[in-house]
Amino acid sequence: MIKITLKDGSVREVEQGTTIAELAASISRGLAKVAVAGKVNDKMKDLSCQLTEDAAVEIVTIDSDEGLDVLRHSTAHLMAEAVANLFPGTKFGIGPSIAKGYYYDFDSEHVFTPEDLASIEKEMSRLVKEKNEYKRREVTREEALSHFGALGEKYKVELIEGLPEDATISMYTQGNFTDLCAGPHLPSTANIKAFKLMSLAGAYWRGSEKNKMLQRIYGTAFAKPADLEEHLFKLEEAKRRDHRKLGLELDLFSLHEEGPGFPFFHPKGMILRNELEDFWRKEHRRRGYQEIKTPIILNRSMWEQSGHWDHYKENMYFTEIDDQDFAVKPMNCPGGMIMYKTKMHSYRDLPLRVGELGLVHRHELSGALHGLLRVRNFTQDDAHIFMLPSQIKEELIGVIELVDYFYKVFGFDYHVELSTRPEDSMGSDEDWETATRSLQEALEEKGIEYKVNPGDGAFYGPKIDFHVEDCLDRTWQCGTIQLDFQMPEKFDLSYIGEDGQKHRPVMIHRVVYGSIERFIALLTEHYAGAFPVWLAPVQVRILPISERHHEYAKSLASRLNDLDIRVETDERKEKISYKIREAQTEKIPFTLVVGDQEAESNMAAVRRYGQGDAGEKMSVDAFITLVQEEIASKKALKATSKEK
Repeated sequence: MIKITLKDGSVREVEQGTTIAELAASISRGLAKVAVAGKVNDKMKDLSCQLTEDAAVEIVTIDSDEGLDVLRHSTAHLMAEAVANLFPGTKFGIGPSIAKGYYYDFDSEHVFTPEDLASIEKEMSRLVKEKNEYKRREVTREEALSHFGALGEKYKVELIEGLPEDATISMYTQGNFTDLCAGPHLPSTANIKAFKLMSLAGAYWRGSEKNKMLQRIYGTAFAKPADLEEHLFKLEEAKRRDHRKLGLELDLFSLHEEGPGFPFFHPKGMILRNELEDFWRKEHRRRGYQEIKTPIILNRSMWEQSGHWDHYKENMYFTEIDDQDFAVKPMNCPGGMIMYKTKMHSYRDLPLRVGELGLVHRHELSGALHGLLRVRNFTQDDAHIFMLPSQIKEELIGVIELVDYFYKVFGFDYHVELSTRPEDSMGSDEDWETATRSLQEALEEKGIEYKVNPGDGAFYGPKIDFHVEDCLDRTWQCGTIQLDFQMPEKFDLSYIGEDGQKHRPVMIHRVVYGSIERFIALLTEHYAGAFPVWLAPVQVRILPISERHHEYAKSLASRLNDLDIRVETDERKEKISYKIREAQTEKIPFTLVVGDQEAESNMAAVRRYGQGDAGEKMSVDAFITLVQEEIASKKALKATSKEK
């Protein structure tokens, strides 16, 4: 008998040679039905794997992230088998699982078309019904080379030749198809319940332009048909909500070939942007921040001093002034440190919280540009906190609470990741350990769960990243908190301590929105352009039924305007039904229809975006109270993927 330690810490004794599938069945029949693999001492294994010694074993179920990876990888093999059946002579590259799906790369004389995807799907469905097992076989290097060499599978041969000498080489067979693969895989094709082929693309073999261009087919798979249906719905919703499309439709911003990656903000977009910035300023003033503005261009020596010249040069823009090299700033922090040094600070001045809505420029490859989500110039809502070592935890907690407050205002959930020291870093091991531990302690004191990203910190310090989750369950990295012992050293920052001696402050770099442009893109897609009242570029549109109601409409608009409520009046000679539809299309939060009855009684027929055709008769005073309360409370509409 051997001892198996389960995920919950319990220990079971089983016979030597018991498979993971048999172990799952001994735990519960329900678990056995959803099990697709196992982790033996943290290594993924097939359900058919025999347990031969004491081990820690976790049963991997199909609805878990790791289980979905197994499902999708297995479906990639199924797709490859279907392609082999339909298009003889095709050679095979690689077919991994990826986020939300899988792909396989093919070398075929046949040029795949979108119409082919339907044929391949049909063949995959036929193969699923055959219920073929995924059978694993470990082979020697010579056996693997002989097998794939005889088939002319040059890509597989290249992969085998590149494996380490001591590597375990395995092949998986289902039906008549055999592939080189480390696994694990599903027990059978019968476990594949819901899949869809999504798109075609070209891909260089092994990602190198020196190699042949292969044809890549992308697909996705889910544990249940309902999950696949929801995923496909969200993909369609994402297209409908695309901020680039809505940005033009709602007249918010535009992008032009004359300035690729440099967005143009229109008047309505500037209203939205200014509301976000005004909110940022107000909340930061309340928390003791002071606002500054630093130059966009600074000389080379400063960027060498900061370390950006060595660590970030490929992402920077440069110019020459008076025969000296200058750089356009990719980050605001060095300017903040120059500002700090303009006078000597006492320990009594600290913490010093200094914020900047700073315009930065970063070189992005043209192929990486994507609307406002990936641009070449953007405004970071940076702030830098200069503090005593004893103030680190308190200041970190204050920033965490600030970020949490902001995201709740916008109705966002979020998760947190802690990124640790990268290979390309500067500073001592001791400083990095202290900084990382401080971030961990602050998160733990706030009771915040977090994931660790090893090696993904900034070159000058570890960081906490906040990933907001939108109504389509997509995540976006926005806020970040970086704890830095290095820049104060690089710039020789100091303060006079209680002992009258000079000491080195510690810094926090932090953003809440991250990039104003990116946050606008995120908000636009999250709300599908139907912004909460306080953010909406036009909050109220007044629709007079006929010309004789224009004067009443104008007087009402004037009153709202005097109260800083953003209002438009539509006096066009169009049918009222047409004007209402246009207001809905433009996602105006409130539409006021006014006619004879409304003019005589100082009322309006109030229509709210997204709440059907009925217009509620309200007094103007009651309506103003309603709008002002929503603006003041910054009430966040509950954005959902079902919003129309």
